[in-house]
Amino acid sequence: MLSQNQTAVMEFILLGLTDSPVLEKILFGVFLVVYLITLAANLCLIILIRTNPHLQTPMYFFLGHLSFVDICYSSSVTPNVLYSFLSDQKTISYAGCFTQCLLFIALVITEFYMLASMALDRYVAISSPLHYSTRMSKNVCISLVTFPYVFGFLNGLSQTMLTFCLSFCDSREINHFYCADPPLIMLACSDTHVKKMAMFIVAGFTLSSSLFIILLSYIFVFVSILRIHSVEGRYKAFSTCGSHLTAVTIFYGTLFCIYLRPPSETAIEKSKVIAVLYTFLSPMVNPLIYSLRNKDVICAMQQVTKDKFFKKTSI
Repeated sequence: MLSQNQTAVMEFILLGLTDSPVLEKILFGVFLVVYLITLAANLCLIILIRTNPHLQTPMYFFLGHLSFVDICYSSSVTPNVLYSFLSDQKTISYAGCFTQCLLFIALVITEFYMLASMALDRYVAISSPLHYSTRMSKNVCISLVTFPYVFGFLNGLSQTMLTFCLSFCDSREINHFYCADPPLIMLACSDTHVKKMAMFIVAGFTLSSSLFIILLSYIFVFVSILRIHSVEGRYKAFSTCGSHLTAVTIFYGTLFCIYLRPPSETAIEKSKVIAVLYTFLSPMVNPLIYSLRNKDVICAMQQVTKDKFFKKTSI
């Protein structure tokens, strides 16, 4: 079936966000700035975590991987979108669409469980501070990072294979700015019942299970915080969770609006606007949230700046 589809449809047309040439140029500038900030902020955070000895803890280990996922996640869509803004060619090849669909689903699911792993880390850090280093050992951290990558890739591959086993016939226009599952299903002229059921099951399970882990972890976290007698201790514990909760709210809130409802023309039109939030803004905002609200990261940045400044002045 896959080979028959490939001969019938060799490329797709991405309708994008707008038909206006003027608005396309404006959006190109905006999205380019957002993408460059995303790359710079996440790369700086990764380098800072790798090189600073004070940031060699499980919390920053997970944060480094979250930044890496955000870079891959944003890069799977943004370059193609930027190219389409400047080009009259709005097409994407069959293989390119397959790859983009696979990477996007895999990386979204990876981010779900990476955020869940970070919630577990905060739970252990606050509820068992004396046993934190032993319970969050190197092997445990590697396992909590490996699972999201493997689970995300396997689900992304299975969902993409189900999508591209559908017959697309003569319809080639995808009503979106990237190869997303719901608008691709709308193009199919074969039975989509199995694909829709699989999509709802996987989306429902990944959203609910990862969110359940996060909520349960924070219930125990808040119980532990309430047992802290000093106001300063409570504030410090809350501040370490605030950045993570903000990132969780932004990411989960937008995706709940899209993947837990049946594909339809009206739903897809609304989802394009929401998709901008989690595709472009979330990967940019995450490193800013964690760096601006984190004293350790701010101190590490100041140290790097001072070292470079003193080196220049001494020379």
